[in-house]
Amino acid sequence: MEDSGISVRSVSRRYGDKVALDDLTLNVPRGEICGFVGPNGAGKTTAMRIMVGLLAADRGSVLWDGEPIGDTRRRRIGYMPEERGLYPKMRIGDQLAYLGELHGLSPSQAEQRAGEWLERLGLADRLEDNVEVLSLGNQQRVQLAASLVFDPDLLILDEPFSGLDPVGVDLLSDVIREFCEERDVPVIFSSHQLELVERICDSVAIIKDGTLIASGLVSDLEAERAGNVWLLRLADRDDWRPGLDGVTRLEPGTFELEPDLDPQELLRAGQAVGEVIEFRRRVPGLSELFRETIGEER
Repeated sequence: MEDSGISVRSVSRRYGDKVALDDLTLNVPRGEICGFVGPNGAGKTTAMRIMVGLLAADRGSVLWDGEPIGDTRRRRIGYMPEERGLYPKMRIGDQLAYLGELHGLSPSQAEQRAGEWLERLGLADRLEDNVEVLSLGNQQRVQLAASLVFDPDLLILDEPFSGLDPVGVDLLSDVIREFCEERDVPVIFSSHQLELVERICDSVAIIKDGTLIASGLVSDLEAERAGNVWLLRLADRDDWRPGLDGVTRLEPGTFELEPDLDPQELLRAGQAVGEVIEFRRRVPGLSELFRETIGEER
């Protein structure tokens, strides 16, 4: 439903002569994870700061379930900034409990939630440590715990996987997915790791120069860009060419068919000369889709 979750409606923002956002419209419903991607300087961080109320839009609005986001609702947003937002000389457990209380938890609730999230994120043994002694990757885990400790209704995460090793990436991505599904909350996160976005996200929004240039379910966007290109691999025959009208060999095992050509004709041609070990439509991944989309807008 269009009004479910968070909606950004025709939001624009300038910094002097610089256009940071130009009529940005985006909707992320409950229970969906949206990857917010684009080149450096595209406007992602500006958009996220406007969503959480740290910046004001010059024009447009941000709605929650179709209503303007007021102070009460804003306190229910879990926000993880790209830059470190922790108190370096404060103990981790105390810091998370303090942030939980700021969001309305009682002291006992805040302390309990802090312990639970540190255990879930593999930091239960660092409860008494100061933030400054942690590695950058573990600080990133604490930052995610800070955005989750009060059980938010919406998660907005700016580069949450920055500085993490593969084990940390897997852990945080599992936590984000579980939280989204169990709490039925919308999640928006930015990342330059497009393979990770493709693996975790339900939908993607691609932004360039402050303008949204593509958005939708990842599977739908990939299917739209697939075209009539097919992969057909024969055992020990990488050099095979079908010799069919309307078929162009793009590279070994990859063929582009004219729109009216039945792919089964390509399959039959391959079966006539050898063992077919792979036959499927080629669907571009998110990285390829991103490069094509950004390039088209230049």
